Order: sequence, then C-alpha cells, then structure tokens
Amino acid sequence: MFTRLKTQLLLIGVLSAWLVLPVVAAGDKPLLMEGKQTLYQRVLVKPGAKLATGPGGQGERETVPFTVYYVYARKSVDGKPWVKLGADSFGGTDGWARGDALIPWNQTLTVSFRDPAKGSRVLLFKDKQSLKSLVESGSADNYRQTYLQAIDGKLPEDSPVVAIQPPQAIDITEDFYLVPIIDHEDIYLGSEAATMLEVTAVPLVSAAAESEQPAAEASTAVKEDVAAEDADAKAAARAQARQQAIDKALREYKSGLVFVIDSTHSMQPYIERTREAVRAIYERLEKAGVTSGMSFGVVAYRDDPGAVEGLEYRIKTIADLQQGQNADTFLAAMDKLKAAEVSSQDFIEDAYAGVVTALDGINWKDRDARYVILITDAGARGPDDKLGSTGLDAEKLNQLAREKGVVLLVLHLLTPAGEDNHAAAAAQYKKLSHYPDIGSLYHGVAAGDVMAFGKAVDAIAGQISGQVQHMVAAAVDEQLPDAEPAEVAPVGAAKEEAAPSVEEANLAALQQKLHKLGHALRMQYLRKQKDGKVPEVFDAWLIDRDFLNPEQPTVDVRVLLTRDQLSDLHDLMRQVIDTFQNGLITPQGFIDNIRKLAAKLSRNPEQLGEDGAGSSLSEMGFMKEYIEDLPYRSEAMTLTLEDWAEWPARRQIEYINRLENKIAYYKALYDHTDLWVSLDGGSVDGQSVFPIELQMLP
Repeated sequence: MFTRLKTQLLLIGVLSAWLVLPVVAAGDKPLLMEGKQTLYQRVLVKPGAKLATGPGGQGERETVPFTVYYVYARKSVDGKPWVKLGADSFGGTDGWARGDALIPWNQTLTVSFRDPAKGSRVLLFKDKQSLKSLVESGSADNYRQTYLQAIDGKLPEDSPVVAIQPPQAIDITEDFYLVPIIDHEDIYLGSEAATMLEVTAVPLVSAAAESEQPAAEASTAVKEDVAAEDADAKAAARAQARQQAIDKALREYKSGLVFVIDSTHSMQPYIERTREAVRAIYERLEKAGVTSGMSFGVVAYRDDPGAVEGLEYRIKTIADLQQGQNADTFLAAMDKLKAAEVSSQDFIEDAYAGVVTALDGINWKDRDARYVILITDAGARGPDDKLGSTGLDAEKLNQLAREKGVVLLVLHLLTPAGEDNHAAAAAQYKKLSHYPDIGSLYHGVAAGDVMAFGKAVDAIAGQISGQVQHMVAAAVDEQLPDAEPAEVAPVGAAKEEAAPSVEEANLAALQQKLHKLGHALRMQYLRKQKDGKVPEVFDAWLIDRDFLNPEQPTVDVRVLLTRDQLSDLHDLMRQVIDTFQNGLITPQGFIDNIRKLAAKLSRNPEQLGEDGAGSSLSEMGFMKEYIEDLPYRSEAMTLTLEDWAEWPARRQIEYINRLENKIAYYKALYDHTDLWVSLDGGSVDGQSVFPIELQMLP
C-alpha cells in the first residue's frame, strides 16, 4: 500500500512463526552474532522462499513468509550464498535457503504506522545516506518538494524516495502486517532526538488499479454514461450510479452498538429510558430502510454477588448483537432487565467487568463500526479493589478496546447520592473513553436528571446510527470522484440556540467529537474494499519523526510475541513481583529480573523461561549485549538501583502498580482470542502472534 512511483505497496500481512518440527543434530548450535557471546543470528524468510535439503537447492519445499529461523551455517554454492536454518536454538535444523531469500532480524522489534490523516505520510528512501543527507541539510523546502512529488506520483528517475505511506490508515490489529526493523541510526531533527530505521516492505498493485477496484459496477456505469452526449442524461446516470453504490454499501456495511448498563438499585428509570431511545432508533432505521446494517446489544452489570445477598449477578448479557438485529427480540429482552432490589456493598460498582464482557463476550466479527456506551451513576472498581474482577485500570481497558476497534463512550449520571464520588469517577471514565487525537468521549449528566439523560442518549445513539448512512455515502463519493453528491449537513452539529446551557454545550461538544470519528471509520471502510497481491520484498529507510514537525512521531514500536510467550511473560512477572513484595529478593534483584524480561522480549522472547526468573542477565555479564544496538528500549531497561533508591516510596509504589496493570492487561489480551493471528490459517493456539506496543511491556 506504499506508493512506489506509480506502484502501491502493502505492508505484508504474514509474519514470524515457529511451525516446523526440527530434526535434531546433537551438538549443533546457531551462529553467534558478530561480537556477541549469547545472541544468535536470526533471519526472516521472504515470500516465495524455499527450504532445500542441502545447499544448492535439492528437495525444495515452500516456507511460510516471514517465519523466524536461527542461522546454523553459511556456505557459497556457484558464487551464491546459502544459509542453513533451524526453527529453534536447541540444535534442530530444517534445511537450507538462498541468502537472497532471507532478511536479517536480530531482534523482535517492528513498527506500525500512525494515521496519516493526523500528520505527514512517511517517505521511504532507497538508502541510509540519501535520508541522512536530507536530515543533515535541514532543508524544509527540499523535503516539501520531494514529499509533493511522491504524493502526486511524479518522482524523478533519480529520486532518493522509493515509496510513500498510503493515505489510508491501516489498523495493525485488524489488517495485520509486519515491518521488521533491520538496522537503525540515531540522529537529531533540529533539537529533537530521532531514529532512522531500515525496514522491509512489500509492493502491491498499481495506484490506478487500486483506485478503480472499489465500486467497480458503479465505475463502469459512470464511464459508459460519460460517453453519452446529453449532459442531463450524464448527470442522471451519475446520480443513479452513486445511489446504487450507496444502497449496495449500506447492505454490506455492518455496525454494532452495545449498551453497558449499571443495573444496581438506583438505575431503573435510566434502563427504561434507554429502551425507549433504542425503540425510536429502530423506527427511524426502518423508515430509512437500513435496519439490516445496524444492531444493538445490552450488557448489565452490578457488583460482586458474594459480597451482598440478593444481588444475583455481577454480569449478565441481556441481548447480543445477533439478537439485537431484530427490534422485537431486543425490546423484549430489555423488558426483562430490572434494577436490583438490594443495594451493593458501597457506592462504586464493577463497571469494568461490564465493559470487558461487552468487548470479549460480544461477537464483533464483521462489524465495520463498533461502539460501546457505558451508562452508570457510580465509579468503577480498580485493579487494587478486592471486589473487582478484572484487575484492569481505565487505561489498560481503553487499550483493549482500541485493539478490538471499539469506540468507548460514557454517560455518567451525576446524582446527588454520588456527589463524593463524582470527581474520581469522572477521572476514571475520561481515561476509559479517550480516543486518540479526539479526546474523551465522556458526558456527565447534571444531577442525574432523567429528562437530560434521555436527551443525551437520544442524541448520541441516534447520531451513531444515523452516521452509518453519512459515512457510507461519503466513502462512496471518495471512490466515485465523478459522482455529484447531495449536500449533507454534518451529523451531530449543534443547533444554533441562544445562550445554551452548560449541559447542552457539553453534549454538543461530545457530538462534534463523534462527528470527527466519521473520517476514521470512513477510512477503515475504504481500506476494506481494497484488494491486492504480494510481489517481491524491498528494503528502505525511514525516519520515525515528522520531518516538518519533529515533535510528532510517525510510527509506533511494537514487539512481536506468540500467545505462549505472553503467557510466560505474565507468569514470570507475577513471580518476580510477588517474590519482591514478600521480601525474598532485594530491590537490585527485582530490577535485574524486570530488566532481563524486557531485554529478552526485545531480543529473543523464546528464551523467556529458560533460566528462570531468579537469574538475571546482568549477573551473567550479558545484559549489555542484550540491550546495546537496540533502536528502542522499554522503561525497565533504563531503570537502575540508583534510580530506585532516589524515588520516594510513592513513586516506587506507582511503578509496581504499573507493572501490576500490565500483568492484568496480558491476561485480558491472552483471553481475547480474536486479536491473535494464526499464521497457518488454523485456530488460535500458543503459536498465534500479536504485535504488542513497546509501552505495554516491562
């Protein structure tokens, strides 16, 4: 999907695995990296690479693209390099591959590209020196000229730029791809520290073919009509083609909205009002003829039923998205939802458990747009609360929602009974509902007024359901540049009123934020219409900061882990923290072990459990070689005993709590099987993979 001259490039969607059972050869060990004592050479295989029984090509068999192998030997045959490969470091070898079919990859770091709509698109350069020369020149004019040439597809033959990031956002959690970091060099962009990265990318299809792929039927109709001589007939044909494309897209476009409702003692009026809001939306969708594309669900939550007799349940799914496709079925289910007859142990409830169930217990498959609205009058039990069930805080739960492509909104009822909890709960829910580059999708309903709540839920839920039509129409117009769309007022635009109340102004602000989401969802929709093929791999250099705005990163760093490795990490971190808290190891031992885990994750996560959590790389003398030469390091890698000793007790506790939250995140991510990618096309298992953000690791 990168644009290379007139060619589109796609970041490959298949990657590392450990799938082949090795044939063990006693005493065989992988080759060490140059200058290292413990780090082995590793490579990725390119698409089309084959394994042979010996150097030279005998008995070739196919490989899975971007599988990770250890290097056991190198040999030249007829002037061409061959490499002996093994799936693990324990002496097992699988065969020989041509050297030009392999990519050196001596760490597990990869990058994901940020949404280009929020900054500049990334330029890829043919070599390091070309990029470095531009950086050292500091010439913004030269960069702008090259950037505009790349966007227009008019790069000269001698241009140092070979590709440009596509204009569409690519969500790595939905459209999985791998951009391995091969090499790096630290530099400065002005006064801002930056890193030049050598990465590997894959070209796709021509820009012309890609732009013509969506809505092919409509494009054909438009081209035929353009040939007509009658201008009125042309316009009518274009309008008809546009409407046909929109109708087809609306039939295919699926969206889901799940309400997570606090069903404790005080919530019955809000439950009833939510039901009425959804009933009205069903009627509106039926009149518009688009009921097939929108579905609703409801998850009710209370608190720990073991703490209060008669509370009945902690979580209950009232209606899932399949049931919510039918108005009668959904409304009948809502009729059965009643608030608890007894009060919880205290004011706060296990709201996060309700959100986790909405994320994990609801089938979101094939939903192009995904929303969850939390409705509550109380704060949520955090990871340290004994009555809480998730172990997650607001930020980690927000991370899970973003990885599943779910937009979280919160309607917080500021009732008089919860006055002492309002500020703390609002802080939680603003973090929970934060959406990158837009802000928190949080709305507080003053005094918990039922009428004000009704107005808010009508406006927000109605806007979400109506936005589907606007997003699809806008997306179709982007695919059909010759169409002549009708003027459409922005969804959720605030009505002009004299002196609106604070409540009305806050609601209008939230609606404007929802309107901004339309662009991101439209880009997702457009991206799903694309199709392509996988040709050869090429290497390129990029810079991880915006050249014209160096404070702005252009990529995020991730670590590729298997599900088994994440499980090992969870268990080892739990062991290290418990041992430290029980006073069985010193602060130095605690820091060493956390640093060891972080270093191994960046270099070789297969070795996580080999020497146990009790022995550290620094004690063995190898910590330095594990972390040197890495382009990025996690928080733990720079932590020292001196740092720890200087921290006040509060900061030490905050650090421990961050690690505890990450452990809870690992557990939640492990359980979200729909996020894991199985490279062999089978069901999710221990070898399925996921690219985890570096900041989420130790």
